[in-house]
Amino acid sequence: MKTWLRIGIISIAVVSAAGTPAAWSQSSDASAAKKNFAIAPLTPKVPTRWKPVARVNGTVLVERDLQREMFAIFPYAKQHNGFPKQLEPEIRRGALQMIIFEELVYQEATRRHLTVSDAKLTQAETEFRKQFGSPTAYRQFLLSEVNGSQVAMREKVRRALLIEQLLKQEVNDPARVSTMQAKAQYEKNTQQYKHGEQLHIQSISIIPPNQTLAVLKEAKERADQATKLAQNAKTYRDFGLLAEKMSDDDFHVNMGDHKLQDAAQLPPPIVSIADKMKVGDVSGLIQLGSNYTIFRLEERVPAGTTSFEEVKSKLQSDMQKERTQQLRSALWAKLQKNAKIEIL
Repeated sequence: MKTWLRIGIISIAVVSAAGTPAAWSQSSDASAAKKNFAIAPLTPKVPTRWKPVARVNGTVLVERDLQREMFAIFPYAKQHNGFPKQLEPEIRRGALQMIIFEELVYQEATRRHLTVSDAKLTQAETEFRKQFGSPTAYRQFLLSEVNGSQVAMREKVRRALLIEQLLKQEVNDPARVSTMQAKAQYEKNTQQYKHGEQLHIQSISIIPPNQTLAVLKEAKERADQATKLAQNAKTYRDFGLLAEKMSDDDFHVNMGDHKLQDAAQLPPPIVSIADKMKVGDVSGLIQLGSNYTIFRLEERVPAGTTSFEEVKSKLQSDMQKERTQQLRSALWAKLQKNAKIEIL
């Protein structure tokens, strides 16, 4: 999600979870809001004084900034009436580091005299407003966030766009991985893409909950019934629907599908039986200890090397994530080197 778009989403969460945020220091721009939205002006509540949490080269960051970022890190807090007690300290630490980082990025963008065109700023404001259900909802947000001032809100959006602009220059663009770069990485590490035989199966498993004679007998009866029905299943869907209805294993929620995996990861009896099957065949009943399994062979891939085309997208994505992290860490180290940061 874009940094500037988080302003509204997370601020709404903070308002609902922690009460009305502090008023912005600038005055309310009520006449402009009324003209744009044609609604009755709303009276802001008494401003709440937010506790300072950090000072970055003289700029004070407050609890509201921190709470907003905490909701960005853990959005489920809105559904669970707050943050899990055991996770909250770590979430708070991460959020504090992030708002300090973003303030340093903003200050660096200002130092470099980066600018945002009026057209881009207006477009961003328009996109930002779309997340609100009505003009009244947006007006209420303005009151809680910036004391009703659209000028102040426009400045917050401009700040976020400057942060994105500098991060694009220093992190996002340099982190991009071309097909040629990914191919070079693939060829350098071809050994890791070699694999043994791979099997793609669907399964139906009958798992007795205990070892009493009555339970074991009932499990065998269910297994026999499942075998008869499974061997009449002609398609992936037919077998999958049966697995969802009859299977006791964890794969039943996904049509009994185990996805493609190395044969060595499967129980040897299944691999041995699969060697004699054709794709689309359904096995007979297999007993593994006190459990019973029937499986359908969906695909068999001989031992070999996974091609570059098969791994290209994931490889590029993984390389880009790693580069992004490295570049963000380097930027963080560079920006804080000569910065005066105080945790309050």
